Parts: sequence; structure tokens; C-alpha cells
Amino acid sequence: MDLRNKLSIACDIFLFIFTALIDIIRSFFKSLIPRKYRCKKINNEIVLITGGARGLGRLLSIRLAALGAHVVIWGTNETGIKKVVNEIKSLNGKCTGYVCDITDKQEIYKTANIIKKEIGNVTIIINNAGIAYGKAFVDTNDDEIEKIFKINIISHFSINKSFLPEMMKNNHGHIVTISSIAGLIGSYNFTSYSATKFAEVGYHKSLDADLKIGGYDGVQTTLACPYYFHSVGLCPNVKPRFPAALEPNYVAEEIVFGILTNKKNVILPGYFGLFIPFIELLPRQSYIKVMKKICDVDATMESFNNTSNVNEAVANTCMSI
Repeated sequence: MDLRNKLSIACDIFLFIFTALIDIIRSFFKSLIPRKYRCKKINNEIVLITGGARGLGRLLSIRLAALGAHVVIWGTNETGIKKVVNEIKSLNGKCTGYVCDITDKQEIYKTANIIKKEIGNVTIIINNAGIAYGKAFVDTNDDEIEKIFKINIISHFSINKSFLPEMMKNNHGHIVTISSIAGLIGSYNFTSYSATKFAEVGYHKSLDADLKIGGYDGVQTTLACPYYFHSVGLCPNVKPRFPAALEPNYVAEEIVFGILTNKKNVILPGYFGLFIPFIELLPRQSYIKVMKKICDVDATMESFNNTSNVNEAVANTCMSI
């Protein structure tokens, strides 16, 4: 490497550090502004929420419709979809529901085309639907593994591909991925689930890099990684020893705020953003002791399995360490 290249690299590194410091200072002062003054308007936006007929999906649907968005719900339970659509319409909100099996990519593309013709191009996508199996790895059969990957991560590719090109054309839109704390740290008896959540995190960050480096700075991305929360269908009464399970309304409110402020990452509870890197630095035997003694993961999994339907829950992603 000649001297000119070395000086060029040194200059680039200096500029990077300088601009990074400016960004950090700007973010700090921006955080001091009250929430209501930081939120963008989403009236007239078309929001697609997978798994929107129950649990977290339902709470997100109601809140976003109240802000003026036209909410589009995807799910497999037609009765549940109609119930939420009618609930939102009774509150003078705009909502449309479609039955769509997201394990079938052709059905995804078909339903997406129907939405484009009947409503318009989706401008905010919330990939929320997910399933979990609370089992040891050796007890999870091949069909379960394939199903959880199709729903939790593979579906994101087809769903986003259906609407993202138009977002890029207009340089306007928002992709939201509901992942999990289990996508940031290994999860006991959730091997298949945790693997899909790690995949979601990697997929989301790579997609964001594609968009931003490609010059599509108007297409925003938000990655949400909540801890366990009580949610109808997936873990209604799960009882982790420490930290305690989150309330679903709190989770929904924080995710909506993250969307409205174009927040890149929504980790819940917030202190986990500092806690997880520390845990990862611990010797493995110390990490195991924390999980077994302090978090009491055996009791947590027992409460999960006692309230799940045959160890499977389909609807909204429930988060776990």
C-alpha cells in the first residue's frame, strides 16, 4: 500500500469519527425533545400488519388506525380478522382484512396484488406474525422446524418484495420487523425460534444497508426486539422470574412510537440494550448460571408450555431470552 492510499484511509477514518460524533450529539439533543413533537404523521399511509387479528398485532392495528392510517390485516383466522376490522371501524378507523397463509409465497403475491388494486400500494409493512415451539432442540420435528422458518423469516422476503419496489420508486415507506430479545441472545428450549429471530435481525440490518447505501434514505426501517410479554395466543400467562414479563400495551405503544420517530431499534425493556453485550462477554459457565439461577429458565419454560396449545402458538411474536 503506497503512502497516498494510507493517507486516504487515515483521512476517511478521521472523517468517519468526526461525523459519528456529530450524529451522536444530534441524537442526544433530539432525544430531549418531547415525544409528541418528534412524531411523523401517518394519516393516509397504508399499513400492512401480518398476524394483525390478535395479541400484539391487534394492538398495533388499533393504534395505527387511530392515527389515521388505513390498516390492512393479514391472518389465517377469518373470524378473528373480521372482529378486529369491525372493532376498528366502530372507532371510525379505516381497516381491511384478508385471509393469507404466509407460508405460501404464491398466496402472498396474489393477496398483495389484490391489495394494490383495491386499496393501493402498502407504504408501511409490519412483519409481526410468528410461531414458537417451547421444546428442546432434539424434540422438535422437521415439519415444525420448516414451518417456523417459513412463518418467522422466509415470509418476510416475499412480503417485502411485493411492496418495496414501489416504496423505492417513491423513496417513501417504512419496513418494521418484530423480532425478539431471542434474536440477540441464545434462548433456552427455543432453538428453532431463536434461530429465526437471529435471522430476522440479520435480514433486517442487511436490508437497511441495501436501502441506505443505495440512496433510498426515505424508506425507513425499524427493528423491534421485545422481551417476554403477555399476549393472547402465544404466551398469555408466561411467568419469567427475572425480569418480569412486559405488558402488551406498553410493548405496542413503544413500537408505534419507534415507527413514528423512525427509530432504528426498539429494544424492550430499554436497558437490555446495555445488558446483552455485557452478558455476551461473560464466560459461558457464568452465562449459564445467570440463566438457571437468576432468570430460572426452567420455571419460565414450564409456565410457557402450560399455557401454550401443544407447545405451539400462532399469531403474534412473543419474546424471550
